This record gives sequence, C-alpha cells and structure tokens, in this order.
Amino acid sequence: MAEKKYFQYIESERRFSPNTIIAYKTDIKEFKEFLWSDFEINEISKASHQIIRSWVAHLLDNGFMPGSVNRKISTLRSYFKFLQSRKLISTNPASQIIAVKQSKKLPNFVDQQSLNDELEKETPPDFKKKRDDLVVDLLYSCGMRLSELINLKHSSISKELNTVKVLGKRNKERLIPLSDKMISKIETYNNLKEKEIGPAADWLIVSNSGKKAYPKLIYRIVDSALCHITQGKRSPHVLRHSFATHMLNKGAELNNIKELLGHSSLAATQVYTHNTIEQLKTIYSKAHPRAQIKKRRLT
Repeated sequence: MAEKKYFQYIESERRFSPNTIIAYKTDIKEFKEFLWSDFEINEISKASHQIIRSWVAHLLDNGFMPGSVNRKISTLRSYFKFLQSRKLISTNPASQIIAVKQSKKLPNFVDQQSLNDELEKETPPDFKKKRDDLVVDLLYSCGMRLSELINLKHSSISKELNTVKVLGKRNKERLIPLSDKMISKIETYNNLKEKEIGPAADWLIVSNSGKKAYPKLIYRIVDSALCHITQGKRSPHVLRHSFATHMLNKGAELNNIKELLGHSSLAATQVYTHNTIEQLKTIYSKAHPRAQIKKRRLT
C-alpha cells in the first residue's frame, strides 16, 4: 500500500516523468528482491543502512555503472523520505549512504560543420525523408529532449512568433525560437504528411502509419543520419549536447543556454564549458609558439 501511494505521490505531486517513474519502480522492485533473497526480509521499511550498503556493493560487483547505482540510491532516499514523512519509519536509512564516486565524462557532440552540411542537403519531396530530416533538425536546432520532441503537437508551433512550446521535466513549459527556415521545413513536412496519411492526430512527429512517434523510431532516424558523419555515439541526446556545445563555442551566455535546455540549475549546464576549454587549448597549442599542453583526463 505504501509503495502505491508513493508512486501516486511522485506522479501527481512531484510530477516525475513516465520514464523516471518506471525507473523508480524497477529500482524498488530490485531492492525488494535483494532483501528477500539475501536477508529474507519482505518489507522495505525494515531495511537498515548496512543492508543498503550491501546492496550497493552487490550492484557494483555485478557490473552496474556508478551512475546507475547512484540513481538507485537516490530512489531509496526518496522512498524512505516519503515513508518518514508519513510516520511509517522514524529514520531514513538511505540518508547515510554515500554516493559512488564516478569519473566526469565530457558530453559527446558532433562536428558542427559536418552536422550543418548534413542538414543543408536537399531531401526529396517524400513524407518519410522530410520527417527524418525534421526530427534531426529539431533535436539539434532546439536542443530538446527525446520525450519533448515526441510530445510536440501542431499547436506547439507558433508561426507568428517563430517559437515552439516545449513541455519539459516536471511539466515545465519553455519557448524555444525557430528560424524562418525551420518554420518553412515544418510546413512542407505537414503538407506531405497530410497527403501521405491524411488528417492525423495533433502530434507533430508521427510514425509511417500516422501514429504518435515512439523512442525507437527517433533513435533509428538519428542513428541513420549521424552514421555518415561520426563514428562515435549516435543518439538524440548527442544532438542536444551538440546544440549546447556549439552555442557556447559561438559565444552564447551560459544562462541563456540553460534556459533553452530547460535545466533547473546552472550546474547542469556548466559541463559544456569543459568542451569549450578543450577547444581553446587546441587553438592555443597550435597558435602560440611557446604553447605546450599535455592532455589530462578529468577525474
């Protein structure tokens, strides 16, 4: 019963995204299975911080990455905090668990010129090809998340204001500017879509059958577009990273990028400054006669 109320709480009050709720449910289910298999305890509320530490060690021993383990720790902290607020437990055992140290990774991004050249290619007047091109362009030009793209509706686009209204995490809305070229690209796509599949639902990006787009479709589209220009990671989030990195490299203010990305804090956006610093080091090394910079890994 407590679990059901907790999931209702994070959905209706905390407004967690559907994907986050699924992840939290999975974490709690896995912890319950560990409790029973290793300690024969059938109630999460009876878990101690020593047991939680054992679970963390178990996860690491079984190859879980530090980032995944830390998310699971965060899930338990949140759940036990909920139980504590409802007076179901007196203390939060997960509050004593220290997060696993993880190395900092620079965000992956695609070469700016190569990506721009790919998007400037003329595509034939075909619904699927125009859709695929629009998907990649929206992800890169607007820096939106995969879930935000999928949930775009025709009403999200304002031709008069040249903006797109995006519904981000915690149901927080934000406006992102659209170029005249992007507005024209959307209109061309919509006309072809109507001819191909007839009047569809209000979703902007749809599948070949006219239904709302789904994550695997978007991943396939992005992978197909980027395989010509990079051997690295190819995903919708790489295009979001590229959006932020390229804007920062062109002199955009960090606070403005934060607003466009829909980050809740500046700390999440500051990771992109590392890429800019690396670019400056490269330029400095090539341009200055006395420059010698040995590359070091971030720890």
